[in-house]
Amino acid sequence: MTIQEIQDEIVDEFSMFDDWMQRYEYIIDLGKSLPLIDEQYKTEDNIIKGCQSKVWVHAEQNGDKILFTADSDAILTKGIIAILIRAFSNQNAADILEANTNFIDEIGLKEHLSPTRANGLVSMIKKIKLYALAFNAKS
Repeated sequence: MTIQEIQDEIVDEFSMFDDWMQRYEYIIDLGKSLPLIDEQYKTEDNIIKGCQSKVWVHAEQNGDKILFTADSDAILTKGIIAILIRAFSNQNAADILEANTNFIDEIGLKEHLSPTRANGLVSMIKKIKLYALAFNAKS
């Protein structure tokens, strides 16, 4: 699936919920299903700066695809990074760099987060794009 197709699927899933309490519960459930990051990657280099909770994102290249793993010490934040991992993992660097993140606005996520969590979300996206930029430069 392309990044856009995955993002459309996420938007469709969120549209099934009537209110934000249900959406928060869904985000938390997504976080619980996030594959665990290997402990060796919970380093300062992989931590997201600008997040109120601790979030680690690790990337590695597998052929022409980038595989992301992540974790957070906060359940809601873990769900947020799970959404981003789902959208961008197992995609090639050029596609990640070109992808927009309008789906975040479409599901209303940013406007339903505290300012510090919204800043953290932006920082998570930047980190994913920076990894893509680094892998793109290598190829």
